[in-house]
Amino acid sequence: MFSEEKVTHMASYLLLKRGGRMSYLKLLKLLYLAEREALAKWGDSMSGDKFVSMPHGPVMSGTYDLIQSENNYWQNFIASEANYEVAIKPHISIDDLDELSRSELKILDAIFDEFGGKSRWELVKYTHDYCSEWQDPNGSSYPINPLGVLLAKGFSLEDAETLLQHGAEQVQLKEMKQILR
Repeated sequence: MFSEEKVTHMASYLLLKRGGRMSYLKLLKLLYLAEREALAKWGDSMSGDKFVSMPHGPVMSGTYDLIQSENNYWQNFIASEANYEVAIKPHISIDDLDELSRSELKILDAIFDEFGGKSRWELVKYTHDYCSEWQDPNGSSYPINPLGVLLAKGFSLEDAETLLQHGAEQVQLKEMKQILR
């Protein structure tokens, strides 16, 4: 299930690491790469967002919609700026990002360490060249199946299906725990 709070905290964390501001295209790519790693590690993404192919590469559809819309949780943390950039709001600090676990922060740190120094266009090229789950949607968008992501990352079909089943079971367990509270 998509968590606007989780993805907002993920984006805020990356923005804080970058000094508070970056192009939203770069942010979308960093978030996608982090979610891709989470999927390969746990069988589910951190935010529960859906993956889609868009002309500039793979992104998370709900997150893309948050950047484009107004009056949502995202706007409490992140402001849209000129030149297709986003910026963390001045009152936000790492202490405000309580939706993120240590293991999720490790994934975000690793992605930022590897890709944070690249430009938005270098990341577009990277995702086109190295994320083989992406297919050119010819100006539109096209859903990306999580199984396709795992196969693109080198998992066997059997291992990918097992991991996705484990991830789905963990999601169900979390949902049941929330109901019982």
